[in-house]
Amino acid sequence: MEVIRLLPSTEADDLLALTREIATDELAPRVALAEEEARFPREELRTLGRAGLLSLPFDEEMGGGGQPYEVYLQVLEELSRAWLAVGISVSVHALACFPMATAGTAEQQEEWLPQMLSGDTLGAYCLSEPHSGSDAAALSTRAERDGNEYVVHGSKAWITHGGVADFYSVMVRTSDEGARGISCLLVPADAEGLSSAPPERKMGANSSRTAGVLLDGVRVPAGRRIGPEGGGFPIALSALDAGRLGIAACAVGLAQAALDAAVEYASQRHQFGRPIGDFQGVSFTLADMAAGVAAARALYLDAARLRDAGRSFGTEAAMAKLVATDTAMRVATAAIQVHGGYGYTQDFPVERYFREAKVLQIVEGTNQIQRLVIGRSLVTGS
Repeated sequence: MEVIRLLPSTEADDLLALTREIATDELAPRVALAEEEARFPREELRTLGRAGLLSLPFDEEMGGGGQPYEVYLQVLEELSRAWLAVGISVSVHALACFPMATAGTAEQQEEWLPQMLSGDTLGAYCLSEPHSGSDAAALSTRAERDGNEYVVHGSKAWITHGGVADFYSVMVRTSDEGARGISCLLVPADAEGLSSAPPERKMGANSSRTAGVLLDGVRVPAGRRIGPEGGGFPIALSALDAGRLGIAACAVGLAQAALDAAVEYASQRHQFGRPIGDFQGVSFTLADMAAGVAAARALYLDAARLRDAGRSFGTEAAMAKLVATDTAMRVATAAIQVHGGYGYTQDFPVERYFREAKVLQIVEGTNQIQRLVIGRSLVTGS
């Protein structure tokens, strides 16, 4: 079904049209086989990079697309509607670029951002560890200063693009001062001592590579530290606020795909002499699905507009991530129900949407953490 969008410019209209064309011609025909084979979509991401779709939310003077977040997130939604793993990759790449784009020096940005934003290099964001997921400030990967270098020991867990990225934005501990002892390093993938664990064997989104990253005596020049020593945790939290909006948009794209599939099936499947969509039990289900998708879209767009206006948006990002990903799970479940027994088979894409929706309630902070963020803001105002 067509999604009616009110975009802020003709340029944004053209950008969404280009995105739909790529999604239709380059992504949708390949997703099923790629998911079956767990093939990482590197060539498809290069195509997006050449089209300028990997740099959209960053300033033009940095080599970015200069688009408001309101537009960037709708691009993510359209990509995820065709292939969720691609949407997640675009969102995670932006997350990996965020520290350099927001806290790097002018010299650092001039040296590294052009290749990052063009998509010539692909990034990963390394915060979580085997023992510190939701409690990010408890990370223990340590970077000891040795002259003009840091020597890094430790491991990161659940890293999207782990083992296939060209650079890693890594949060490390440079002192024992809790959150104030965390710094951010830009680590090249070919650094000696950096390796990847085998990819995780996941329920869904198999073409999205997720793996641990191991750092065994990795030497990183001090010139690759982003921001001041001990200043990494605020960078990490700001990046996560933006990343949560990215996942919200990806979730809405997936939910829209599940809704589209359910509407199409309900229109074509006949029982008792008429399409099953004519029956109130099915039509009401479709109506609830459509209302949920539209509400989740409105919520992430509202948060994006706050961000574009330079206003605080962290709580609204948590709300958008919570509502959009819970909606994606409900809509994917309902889409299977509309399909009946066929929905439980791999002959229809809705079983894949169901498996993919689950991870969205976990990544970029579980939905329980989003509730914690929202609840704390209501009680303390912070």
